[in-house]
Amino acid sequence: MTKNISLTRYLVEQQRLQGHIPSQLRLLLEVVARACKGISQAVNKGALGGVLGTAGSENVQGEVQKKLDIIANEVLIEANEWGGHLAAMASEEMDSIYVVPNRYPQGEYLLLFDPLDGSSNIDVNVSIGTIFSVLKKPEGSTAIEEKDFLQAGSKQVAAGYCVYGPQTTLVLTVGDGVAMFTLDREQGSFVLTEEHVQIPQDTQEFAINMSNMRHWDEPVTRYIDECLLGSDGPRGKNFNMRWIASMVADVHRILTRGGVFLYPWDKREPEKPGKLRLMYEANPMSWLIEQAGGASTNGRERILDIKPSKLHERVSVVLGSKNEVERVTRFHLEQKG
Repeated sequence: MTKNISLTRYLVEQQRLQGHIPSQLRLLLEVVARACKGISQAVNKGALGGVLGTAGSENVQGEVQKKLDIIANEVLIEANEWGGHLAAMASEEMDSIYVVPNRYPQGEYLLLFDPLDGSSNIDVNVSIGTIFSVLKKPEGSTAIEEKDFLQAGSKQVAAGYCVYGPQTTLVLTVGDGVAMFTLDREQGSFVLTEEHVQIPQDTQEFAINMSNMRHWDEPVTRYIDECLLGSDGPRGKNFNMRWIASMVADVHRILTRGGVFLYPWDKREPEKPGKLRLMYEANPMSWLIEQAGGASTNGRERILDIKPSKLHERVSVVLGSKNEVERVTRFHLEQKG
């Protein structure tokens, strides 16, 4: 890897040499990256910037919004409504889609994002992040509607996240593996620090909210029980549990060193297929994980094959090291059979 390759240079090479992305998509990703830098600055100011605490409002899911949720959402919208690369946007924090004002010829892409994942960690200074997904506008579509966004995750043309932790790191795929960029605050630019990221197929780490164990379905209980039995159990090895309550941070750890992340369906709200949002969280993260050699399912089928029926659809998620994901999925399929 050549040192000090900026995100812009990396994307130019993807466009010019690799032929993976057209110019509009490259420009769109640069705008998203700039927006993430702005969000990172707001996060870093914390209490000094008056951005902590709740905003006294709820999002479309009925969740209490943090001040930074709203700020991050506004930053992403304002950054992307001027460039002419986008036709429309959708956010976890908004009820409906946002059609980009027609100042230019209509853009070719649709942007979906979770502006600030892990909001419960904002006030306690634990890593949070932004997740984004890019789809191609359906051919022949002029008046953009919600149905234009309802595409399977396999149709994504770019996906990534930015994690705001000890470093600000942007992780990206355009369908040619996974690359990581670290924000150099002195230069003000994202610099390539790792490419062709690969997740080990086996792991000894799992991430799940153990406080919900009494509500789990039998396949999840079976899998976690095996892990907890350690070297004396059927797995013959000891496992460690990790849980940050921020999907961005948990997935970033898995991309860095392996592991499996589970946010399963449970019996508290049996009518809901899961907690996480298919289009804003599960799809982009699943594509990143698969591009790094891992796997991602809802317990029974590949997440990227699911055709969404509504904008804020929820889904169960099992992703990470391939052999562990396949084991959890097999336990679910055995139950079904």
